[in-house]
Amino acid sequence: MSVRRLHPEQPESFAFTEENAAYLQKVIARYPEGRQASAVIPALMVAQSQEGWISRPAIETVAKLLDMPDIRVLEVATFYTQFQLSPVGRKAHIQVCGTTPCRLRGAEEIISICKNRLAAHPFELSADGDFSWEEVECSGACVNAPVVTVGQDTYEDLTAETFNALIDGLTSGNPPAPGPQNGRFFSAPQGGDTALTDGSLYDGSVVGKYRAFDREELAPPSAAPTPAAPPPVAAAKPADEKPVPKAVEAQGQADGEKVPDQHKPELLDAAREDKADDLKLIYGVGPKLEELLHKLGVYHFDQIAGWSEMNLRWIDQHLGSFRGRAFRDKWIEQSSKLATGWRPSNKDGDKPV
Repeated sequence: MSVRRLHPEQPESFAFTEENAAYLQKVIARYPEGRQASAVIPALMVAQSQEGWISRPAIETVAKLLDMPDIRVLEVATFYTQFQLSPVGRKAHIQVCGTTPCRLRGAEEIISICKNRLAAHPFELSADGDFSWEEVECSGACVNAPVVTVGQDTYEDLTAETFNALIDGLTSGNPPAPGPQNGRFFSAPQGGDTALTDGSLYDGSVVGKYRAFDREELAPPSAAPTPAAPPPVAAAKPADEKPVPKAVEAQGQADGEKVPDQHKPELLDAAREDKADDLKLIYGVGPKLEELLHKLGVYHFDQIAGWSEMNLRWIDQHLGSFRGRAFRDKWIEQSSKLATGWRPSNKDGDKPV
């Protein structure tokens, strides 16, 4: 393993924002008394999400928060390559997968673009300080190679043209939607189904389900008892939302805490012009889930596309046995694409129309 050292130039101090500090207190409370050190990785991740990298003052702040020796926190930060030990680009730090499948599908050209457009060497800041990059090992999306990761998002099925477009979008603050950049639907066959295409061979519950937009939704195998459906929600203007730390947003609905109504998105009494969008075009949404969304006041793709992560958490806690699906299936990203007029094609694969 390569030697990882702290950057020679360090800021004078570091302090968690009020929101991040409050979030970390909840994380620490998950562990028994005297076991606060178990929260060291989450604490370092919050520090990195706040500043973009891990500095010496950040390590010292985490050590003090968790009542640990500085050296113990330093050991964790320097061991795990997920922690950046030097400043990264203000707008994006691009991680290029360089493992064999991505290499065979064009990763070398992606790396060449990084060297020519951003910086000559990994971890080096671009001239304007907006970008940095590195080569990483397997990103876990081999079927969609080549792949790059920016923050928590992956951009897949890249070509030189689409990767340059991604950099342009990150520069202007309007990046493309994450996921495949060639019109493919997630990791579905690019040219359409070639096996088990006869619907009589299966019931659609598992095999081919990614094409079954019009079939009944099935509850997860280990779903909890389904609570009563919530009553229709009247249209209401959402309260002004306070900034939410990225670490809290990334938590999704996993921590099980009730999301307050201040994060309720704008909902409708009825579809605009009495014409609702076909929400079943969203992967993972069937008639039952579409009906539940209508009861909540959700009728259009652009409604979902405009949600924040906290809006999505509020909706998710009202989905009964379907909880977690909105995050797993990336409803916001899907709806952003569907709102532009793009539609999946069951016959020829998923292509923009």
